[in-house]
Amino acid sequence: MERKPDPLKKKVLGRGLSALLPGPVAAGAEFQRIPVDQIRTSPFQPRRTFSPDDLRELVDSVREKGVLQPVLVRPTPEGYELVAGERRLRAAQAAGIESVPAVIRKMSDREALEATIVENVQRADLNAIELAEGYHRLAHDFSMAQEEIAKRVGKDRVTVANSLRLLKLPAQVKQAVVDGRLSAGHARALLSAPHERLTAIFAAALRKELSVREVERLCREGGRRKPAMKPVRLDPHLKDLEEKLSRRGGTKVRIRGTQKKGIFEVAYFSEGEFARLYEVLFGGR
Repeated sequence: MERKPDPLKKKVLGRGLSALLPGPVAAGAEFQRIPVDQIRTSPFQPRRTFSPDDLRELVDSVREKGVLQPVLVRPTPEGYELVAGERRLRAAQAAGIESVPAVIRKMSDREALEATIVENVQRADLNAIELAEGYHRLAHDFSMAQEEIAKRVGKDRVTVANSLRLLKLPAQVKQAVVDGRLSAGHARALLSAPHERLTAIFAAALRKELSVREVERLCREGGRRKPAMKPVRLDPHLKDLEEKLSRRGGTKVRIRGTQKKGIFEVAYFSEGEFARLYEVLFGGR
């Protein structure tokens, strides 16, 4: 009797994984099962943080259905080195799976780093600092220009440049982004802070849970709030007029200034109230 081929032994490579590989990949690329104990993690993996909750969900899925999408590895004298799919490999190990489907491909260090970064970018798995460090490694270790990095990861050059600027921030600020205590938007805002005030603004942003716009404003002001203007004492006659107008209009009326020059404010809080005040002030004209 003819033996049926193992459906997990050979399979057409999915479009999602093929998009991660540098250079063209044949439509008929195949994978085979490899024991997980023969795969070591990559030294080029830019991702350092893995959510226990997300990984727990993946472990449950792998335990029930197995690893459905192959990982990408490259051969080494000791076995195989993981290039893409670390979450899947970790989940398989945690679920007690002995082997995983894998695409084996000979790749240079540069190609391995590119593929790892691209996978994480496409899955939005990297925090802003991990992504910046990945870009920096491509630029520093492999002499890639920002334009080339941008092309390889599918971003524009300005995005890559702005990402790399985050590495200029102090270590404590970068760690706060990695830990999730500070957003990438807050970190980018802190780049414009005066050097001598950056730490204080950063601390205030965490302590007071400031918005990105509030951090931007503090950076523009040098980290110091502008002193509040002392209230100008209103002329007693104008104060009396304020009260009379408020009673007549049935709403808050405020006069700022003097009898020669100032601002006259009338508050309203609904469309109906606006129409009523218009009638009072202009007699329906």
